[in-house]
Amino acid sequence: MLTEALPAGSGPRLWWDQSGAGEPPLLLIQGLGYTADMWHRILAPLAEQRRVIRFDNRGVGRSELPDGEWSMEAMADDAVRVLDAAGSESAYVFGVSMGGVIAQEVALRHPDRVRALVLGCTHPSGRDAVRASPEAVAMLFDRTARSPREAIEASVPFIYADDTRRDRIDEDVAVRLRWPLRAKAYWGQLDAMRRHGGLLERLRGLDVPTLVLHGTADRLVQPDNARLLADAIPGARLEWLDGASHVFWTDRPEQTIRLVDRFLASAC
Repeated sequence: MLTEALPAGSGPRLWWDQSGAGEPPLLLIQGLGYTADMWHRILAPLAEQRRVIRFDNRGVGRSELPDGEWSMEAMADDAVRVLDAAGSESAYVFGVSMGGVIAQEVALRHPDRVRALVLGCTHPSGRDAVRASPEAVAMLFDRTARSPREAIEASVPFIYADDTRRDRIDEDVAVRLRWPLRAKAYWGQLDAMRRHGGLLERLRGLDVPTLVLHGTADRLVQPDNARLLADAIPGARLEWLDGASHVFWTDRPEQTIRLVDRFLASAC
């Protein structure tokens, strides 16, 4: 079923959809500049066991481009508006990269809405996070004029494992090119990340089953961030995807599905 989440009091119009059946649902939150279509490789298998809800973060894909400043807190509230539109009081929440920071904010700001948390290739934000390499930072902040395809290709060495087949990468590139990223959205999201305060101390009081997933060869978000999250969140489980990089659900899709399904089954 396809639908849209209407603004609830304030906020941009957001595109979302759902597949599968069952309660509670699994809410998927993507990373910097990515639309919900980037779940394409693992969406159907995850939806075999439950209802899965995904959406385009504000400003990307089919969602509205807002005016004014961007913030991680506002994007977390966007995610809750999607849950409201889907008629769900609570959900499992799976966020990757920037979406993982959004997921942390959802759990901290709206603890009654989160039944379990999966944090993939992400970090505790702000000064608490282990910084990316200078090369990765330069790639993220590069303002060189280039086509959408050229910009994506520049990121490939930082986000895919060396052993990931090029045809899989090309499938992801094609998905990303369906909805070329608007510059205002990219820099708005990146600025929200840059200004966001660290979460580490707040996470120590989090009371929700949590799985931390990270590739051992992630060149964009340093793997040490996974240890920070797992150590800070009481009872969190840390699982490594050996040899995977940042987009681990393309590098290791079968392992990703197995780990998420097993964790959510134990969190029921």
